Amino acid sequence: MLIADRPVDLRKATDGLCALVMESMQEKPDQGIYVFYNRACNRIKVLGWHGNGFVLLYKRLEKGKFFIRTVGNKINIDVKQLNWLIAGLDWQLLSTWEEPKFSTFF
Repeated sequence: MLIADRPVDLRKATDGLCALVMESMQEKPDQGIYVFYNRACNRIKVLGWHGNGFVLLYKRLEKGKFFIRTVGNKINIDVKQLNWLIAGLDWQLLSTWEEPKFSTFF
């Protein structure tokens, strides 16, 4: 999953975002999940391929901003980080931990 390296005009729909993925990110739109955000960082769109068509998720925060800090680079994120981002949390400060295995206790 990749986050765009700069704000995007979120009036773009599926085809416009696919073009951005190919031209700006140098990626294939059907080979991943891509996150786009507006200049105010209060709206995001998430684009992904699902079997036989694209899925486009849109979220607008009524209060606050999404925590997106890109410095001219695409950012790879995992599923947990995407969930934190969509929830409006500062996902770059959060981290996962390794779940303890039963065998380590006995």
